Amino acid sequence: MKRIALLSLVLVAACSKKPAPEGSVAASGKVSIVADGDGFHPSSLSVKKGAPLTLEFKRTSDQTCATAVVFPDLKIEKNLPLNEAVAVEIPTDAARTLTFQCGMGMYQSKIVVQ
Repeated sequence: MKRIALLSLVLVAACSKKPAPEGSVAASGKVSIVADGDGFHPSSLSVKKGAPLTLEFKRTSDQTCATAVVFPDLKIEKNLPLNEAVAVEIPTDAARTLTFQCGMGMYQSKIVVQ
């Protein structure tokens, strides 16, 4: 029981850090996203409707709860092994805002398809 409590405390501490600084980039093709102790960088992407988009996630720290990336609206969840690239193809067929987050929902980012 003490191990579960300790693990919960560690996860809360890792996810209680300040949100990632807001940074928006225009995107198309392949875009690299870093997951570290401050969340996902860049934290916001803008893409033209119909443009191909693949996000390549790379977790660079063990000091984060972003050990997975979740796209709730797309029902996609991918584990992010330390220092390994993980590609996720994003549909851009409709104008909308898609969110992605860590497995616990503490770090949230967005893709705006216009």
